[in-house]
Amino acid sequence: MARYAKEHKQATRQRIIEAAGRRFKKDGIDGSGVSTLMSDAGLTNGAFYAHFDSKEDLVANAVADQLGTQNASLEALAPGRAGLEQFVRAYLSAEHRDDPENGCPTAALLDEIGRCTDATKQAFTDGLLTVIDDIAARLAPDSPPSAHAQALGVFAMMVGTLQLARALADPKLADDVLDQGVHNALALLDAGPVRQRRVRRPS
Repeated sequence: MARYAKEHKQATRQRIIEAAGRRFKKDGIDGSGVSTLMSDAGLTNGAFYAHFDSKEDLVANAVADQLGTQNASLEALAPGRAGLEQFVRAYLSAEHRDDPENGCPTAALLDEIGRCTDATKQAFTDGLLTVIDDIAARLAPDSPPSAHAQALGVFAMMVGTLQLARALADPKLADDVLDQGVHNALALLDAGPVRQRRVRRPS
């Protein structure tokens, strides 16, 4: 019975984390209260502190979980350059632009993460670098570190392009921004590693 209780608690905690990740991306971190987050998970407010010390604790866990899910999706794509092109085209698509709730946590939450606690920033940094590691390994299978700066540059450009497209009131202009972003990202992927120092993980 004790083992079941522990497993049940872990499953409930994960359900809260996943529901919170979607809500944060849809309404923002500041715009998502604990009552709404718990309602999304089908639970009462009173259950929150059985799983998390604070809302910021949940935010850090949700950010890490969202980036882990994104990396798993990237890993599931075709190997090498072909998978990267799939990633770019799906990322800079109208479907992704119009569905932030189920999309990239970086594009949806970047400005707010910059104002979060160090724990949330660390969770974001660790998760982002895992995504960058995968991109770099596809760009330079024999020497992934040599492609870290290139991978980070491509991803940063994609994030900014998506954010800009989401902010525009003109749908045609937003589509044009995404199309140009795909062109730019693919060109940057084919440009070869830039001569810069490797992106290092914090110690």
